[in-house]
Amino acid sequence: MVPFRVLRRLDGLARFIGPRRPQAARRSGVLIVSAGGLGDTLLFALVLPRLLALAEGDETITVLVRSDAAKMAFLFPSTVRVLAVDFERLARAGRYRLSIMARLRNAGFRLVVSADHLRHPHLDEALIRACQAPEMLAMEPRSWPKYDRALAHNRELYTRLFDSGPARRDKVLRWTAFADWLTGSTLAPPRIRLPEAQLAPPHRFPRPTILIQPFASSPRKQSPAALYRRLMDALPDHDFVILGAPRDLDRCPEFRSLLDRARFDPSPLPALVGLLRGAALVISVDTAVMHLAVAVGARTLCLASAAYVNEIVPYADETKPDNVLFLFALMPCEGCLGACPEAPVRGMYPCIARLDPGMVLSMVRSQLDIAREKDDEAVA
Repeated sequence: MVPFRVLRRLDGLARFIGPRRPQAARRSGVLIVSAGGLGDTLLFALVLPRLLALAEGDETITVLVRSDAAKMAFLFPSTVRVLAVDFERLARAGRYRLSIMARLRNAGFRLVVSADHLRHPHLDEALIRACQAPEMLAMEPRSWPKYDRALAHNRELYTRLFDSGPARRDKVLRWTAFADWLTGSTLAPPRIRLPEAQLAPPHRFPRPTILIQPFASSPRKQSPAALYRRLMDALPDHDFVILGAPRDLDRCPEFRSLLDRARFDPSPLPALVGLLRGAALVISVDTAVMHLAVAVGARTLCLASAAYVNEIVPYADETKPDNVLFLFALMPCEGCLGACPEAPVRGMYPCIARLDPGMVLSMVRSQLDIAREKDDEAVA
């Protein structure tokens, strides 16, 4: 990685790259920087329509997202432009960084908004600085000990900062409060549900089908393949589909043993919408597919770690729909945000190792019973 002190010097050179914007040129357009991952991008999409009110006249709203999260931008309103930035290249490749900084400078945005509570001073905030917009708004940043000094220095970037509450707060509630502050409105938080008109129709499976997304960013955050084998053996009248990226089976080869009872589907996120809606049940770790399943109305069971309790899972009562259940172990270290302080147990985070397979099976049966009852009511 190129040292950030070198990258900062490159940022200064960006003002000499590309066509010069005339001093008198009218600034126009709104840039919203949302630099979270796939799950964050989906949840942010629920609040984004409220931010369209920031545009004046015929201005365009542009949302800057990480390139690895852009796969979820299909959920954004059709009027929004998407600018995908590769943050790894931004930190490593000087030529790429120069081109992005020059592009942002020359765009001439009137207003720049950071939608992130956790910001990197040399990545997210470097992009914001490059815009040189007359008005730049953000939340007070979450503390990041490694970068707190740089974050404090970058406060001068912003016209105003919003106090969005404690470090651990439900993300949708935080974004809702921020949107109210930005727009001067007071609206109830959105439910975790996408508009019906935005969704593909439910896929028709030949038999009741359970979709399983067992893969997490770290194998320590995953329940073992044996748990899902137990579910498959207990439900012989159901078909099973394992969802994931093609590399997931190479990364976690023990899950290949399940393919005698399930098929593997590596479909991209937009193509999953119909499958999720047609499933009898979706079982997932707390990842982007879980959020998507809930948002499209699929009956969902989330096998969660305790890492993001009170921030992402379980959802706040104000936003939680009735089609999801969360199972997680209460831990004294919950809310660690993935920096687990405990030693692994059988290769898992302790909070994952404590999930009781019997409880998982009981909750699966309960959810399937509810689904059948709703189907019977619909037929009647």
